[in-house]
Amino acid sequence: MHSSHPAAHELQQKSANCLWVVFKDYVLAVDANYPWGAQDILKEIRKTTAKPVRFLFDTHYHHDHTFGNCVFVDSGATIVSTQETASEMQTLGKKEWDQGSGYSGRDMTGFRREFPTLTFDRRLVFDDGEHRVELIRMGPAHTGGDGVAWLPKEKILATGDLCVNGNPWGNNVGDEHAEYDRWLTVLDTLAGWNPTVVIPGHGEPGTLETLRNQHAFLTDMLDQVRQGISAGKSKKQLVEEIDLSKYPVYGANKTSIRRSVGLMYDKLNAARLKKN
Repeated sequence: MHSSHPAAHELQQKSANCLWVVFKDYVLAVDANYPWGAQDILKEIRKTTAKPVRFLFDTHYHHDHTFGNCVFVDSGATIVSTQETASEMQTLGKKEWDQGSGYSGRDMTGFRREFPTLTFDRRLVFDDGEHRVELIRMGPAHTGGDGVAWLPKEKILATGDLCVNGNPWGNNVGDEHAEYDRWLTVLDTLAGWNPTVVIPGHGEPGTLETLRNQHAFLTDMLDQVRQGISAGKSKKQLVEEIDLSKYPVYGANKTSIRRSVGLMYDKLNAARLKKN
């Protein structure tokens, strides 16, 4: 197993983490990044093996994890995802692609969309007798189609954005298809696997404790938003008031927290109004 996570000077190149596993005859990579990130990651892979990159697994549909799919396809890879992620790429992912450089920060001219052509519902296993990687659907949580990559022999877990471990963009929990209570249950499930190494969607590699910290951060945000709604507070009030500064590795980016709180308020308040 190898992974690439960006140092500060590389953040514009490789915004999301990438893990790759070298099997006997091929390589399986996890998360495509932006196109220029994908180009850099392929160079990193080439430093570790000459075997072909046959598969690229998208953990979820978000732009910083999938816009580079075309680079991997051009190098001979098949794109893999959960069925739900493939579906979200056609809808919510289309909206992101139309934003283009608004999301990626760079010119997207010359790059194209590439979709998963190998999809699964619950689980897809790669096993050559020496290495085993289990791709497992965990969503809806952060998004509707979240999947993780689990290496049971080495107890290494790649979480996508179900867990992050500090990055300049903060910890975004505001996806349209996010299901917060289920997300917390998923984090409990992942912690129950007792991983030794956790490769988060963004930030530094972590441990079991990283999953627990993500759980605490999300629980606190959810509790504060729910309490605010119950108290009749407005979205504007909650965006201004909610303080998550005791989670510096998750909460240093106040812009991301304000956005996440606002979107969480919208989702929970809409559900409350619908129920009533």
